[in-house]
Amino acid sequence: MKSSVRNWVRHGFYLDSVALMRLSREIAAMPDVSEAALMMATPANTAILAAAELLAAEADGAGGNDLILAVRAATAAAAESALAAAVAALDRQKNAARAAGSGQPKSLRAALRTQPTANLALISVPGDYAAAEARKALSSGLDVMIFSDNVPLAAEVALKRQARALGRLIMGPDCGTAIIAGVPLAFANRVPLGEIGVIGASGTGMQEVACLLAQAGCGISQAIGVGSRDLSQEVGGLSTLTAIDLLDADAATQRIVLISKPPHPEVAQRVLERIGLSRKRFTICFLGAAAIDVPRNARAVPTLSAAAEEVSSLPLAPFARPTPLPPQRAGSILGLYAGGSLAAEAQLVLLAHGRSVASNAPVPAARLLSEASAGVDRIIDLGADEFTRGRPHPMIEPGVRTGELVRALADPALAAILLDLVIGFGAHADPAAEVAAALRGAAGERPYVIASVTGTEADPQGRSRQIATLVAAGVLVAGANAGAAELALALTKS
Repeated sequence: MKSSVRNWVRHGFYLDSVALMRLSREIAAMPDVSEAALMMATPANTAILAAAELLAAEADGAGGNDLILAVRAATAAAAESALAAAVAALDRQKNAARAAGSGQPKSLRAALRTQPTANLALISVPGDYAAAEARKALSSGLDVMIFSDNVPLAAEVALKRQARALGRLIMGPDCGTAIIAGVPLAFANRVPLGEIGVIGASGTGMQEVACLLAQAGCGISQAIGVGSRDLSQEVGGLSTLTAIDLLDADAATQRIVLISKPPHPEVAQRVLERIGLSRKRFTICFLGAAAIDVPRNARAVPTLSAAAEEVSSLPLAPFARPTPLPPQRAGSILGLYAGGSLAAEAQLVLLAHGRSVASNAPVPAARLLSEASAGVDRIIDLGADEFTRGRPHPMIEPGVRTGELVRALADPALAAILLDLVIGFGAHADPAAEVAAALRGAAGERPYVIASVTGTEADPQGRSRQIATLVAAGVLVAGANAGAAELALALTKS
């Protein structure tokens, strides 16, 4: 029977994208509803809805300030019922948000009137509008963190050139993590203050290093995200260079860690030359890059764990070895990752041990996932665009990973499944419980499930509580992401 697709447009209505994604999931779970999406009607989002065949005639004329509710259901009556439920839920959330935000400023100018000493603006609006808001903030004398993604590359370059000329810092676009003067911003962890500064084009990479350092008793002075494209040839490392300048001049920062996937060679050379002018010691982790010549005040390391070890001068246990070690199993390794840099690090560990690896976000020497043959280890970045268009990021909603995990548990060709749990501010309240629920439904012999938890005891979820939930569910938990990959190798027959 043909399904019914219905849209409803709410003009001039805005709600946080995370709230919209969670509400989409609730509506999709209603009887006879197969798909649901609630999105602002930006060009990018309407293209997503059209590609999913969820765009109907009712949405004609909707603009970027309007909200589209889209539903596919078995019958027209089910679609109408789902839309009515969505509208009611939106009204409840909007009323709650209005009550919570009563008296809050509605513009940057109004915010500065109430907080005249503010020096940083965090921007989280649809990407089409983020650059304009960032320009206003720069013109008002503020540093800027742009959480928004889908900002045009040309706009990013222009903003960063403007910021550099003004002596200001642009973090982002697509900057999900920062810790400024001890204050966690967006997806970040509660770590102690200390003398180590972190600069990263990688959010989860920064989180992993900061949390490993915290476990080793070291503190963070500042953690500055620069955005995933900053070290590209087009952007030229403009924010990275500004961040180095800032930390170089910061008396509280004695050591600096730089984390990124491989930068463009010309940009890398420019950054390394700037590092060589500093009197401070640097640790450089360009995940997957070929060997690089670094200045005398720097050391290059291959993984995030190695960066934490080098900075703390303390060895990290490669993995929490179960006693006795379970028997090896034949098969391949599958990684289901929320963090892109953690997925890259896992690939590097497996490649270093001579494994054949494929990924949707391959590091050098790995294959594309579409080219993988039977028996090849697969590392999947579930936070990549193809998995998150119109859906919540797995750090926010770990249920995004649940279906993939359930299917993998029944796969007799797998020896081990790798998972990362990234906790902290902005992340799901209890991701370990989601994993445990998936494992409870697994019947018969299953692959080993091996995980690491990126976070600290001071985070809202509590690292030890997350680990305890995983262990009780039969998961083998390593002390770090790289250690989890090492443990998978130890339990897999070559």
